[in-house]
Order: sequence, then structure tokens, then C-alpha cells
Amino acid sequence: MKRFWKDVTVDAERGVRLDGKPVRTPGRLPLVLPTDALADAVAEEWRSVEGDIDPRAMPLTGLSNAAIERIPADPAVFAANLAAYAESDLLCYRADAPPDLIERQNALWNPPLDWAEGRYGVQFELASGVMHQPQPDATIEKLAVAVATRDAFELAGLSPIVTITGSLVLGLALIEGAMAAEAVWTAANLDEDWQAEQWGEDALAAQTRAAHRAEFDAAVRFLTLGR
Repeated sequence: MKRFWKDVTVDAERGVRLDGKPVRTPGRLPLVLPTDALADAVAEEWRSVEGDIDPRAMPLTGLSNAAIERIPADPAVFAANLAAYAESDLLCYRADAPPDLIERQNALWNPPLDWAEGRYGVQFELASGVMHQPQPDATIEKLAVAVATRDAFELAGLSPIVTITGSLVLGLALIEGAMAAEAVWTAANLDEDWQAEQWGEDALAAQTRAAHRAEFDAAVRFLTLGR
């Protein structure tokens, strides 16, 4: 679809309008945002459209659509799917060699695990290698509650952060302000950074990483503007 509007505005209810007509989600629900800052940012995405509409260039709109339409359709299932990352959290799988990689993992991954243990009253079981290490049932249950209590806009922003990093702990630490976004990104990419230092960075891997970083940054901005 090509751009057909001239003016983009935000109404008193924080709904985005094109030439005075409300923008709607794919399911025809009004695109109404929870804060002025997020409404203005979404509106700016629509103002920036030139020619064809490219959803990839409008990440805040896409996340808003999910928060308004997709998640409320079955919030319990959405939250449960996200909470399932606690069963195989990146931070729990450690290298058994070389020593400098082990030291780096301990330095960057132990603090968020310690934070989560204190914050939620849980315990984590660590494993060497990639073989699955079950986590205590109480840990899974408590972290599931921590996710389920989030509202739809928080879940929409949290979802790409958790899926990109592979860590529910890092996602929760970010959304609760226990870690800055850059620290989360660095922790999540520790293994990839170490491999690149040893062998150089693959061009395709770098391209994939850049795409993930753009999606990660958009989710962080969405959460920040939505508060």
C-alpha cells in the first residue's frame, strides 16, 4: 500500500490519525497508545513514510499493534510462551573452556542471575555445554508470575528482547531497571563477541546481528516511551 495521506496527528485520546481518520490495527482496532511520548513516536513513523508502506521501517507501530490486538486476544498464553524461556535461559549455560571465556561469562552473567535470585526468590541450576539443564519448578513458576503480571504493552516490548537475547532474566532485569540496555546487549552477545575476537566476524553473521540490534533497540525504545 502506498502513502495516501497528507497530515498525521494525535488526538486527545492518544489515537493516531491520518487526515483526521483513525489509524487501525490489522484487526481494525483503533491505534490508541498509553502515553503521549509513544503516541508521538508512532505518529512520526507514519509521517516518515515515503511511497510504499514498509512495516519493517515502522517497528513501534508493529509492537503497538501486538499490544492492542494480538496479546489481549489471549494474554495468558502469550505470557506463558514468553516465560518458557526461563527453562533454558542463556545465562545458565556455561563454557567449560577456555579459562578466559569462563571468566568473562562469570563476570557478565553471574550478576543478573544473582539479581533475579534476590528479586524473585528463585534459584538457578547452571550447566556446562548445551545439554538441557532443568530448572527448579519453583523458579519456573515464580518467573512465570513475574511475566504474567505485566500489561500488554510491557509484554509486547519484552517479547523481542527475550527472544533475541535468549534470556528471560536479562529481559526482566532490563524492564525493571536493574540493567541498562547496552549492558543487556553485551551480556547476550558475549559468546558471539568472543568467537569474533578469536576467528574474525562472518559477514552474514554481522548482517544478522545488525538486524537483531535494530529490533532490540526498537523494543527498548518502545518500553521507554510507553512508561
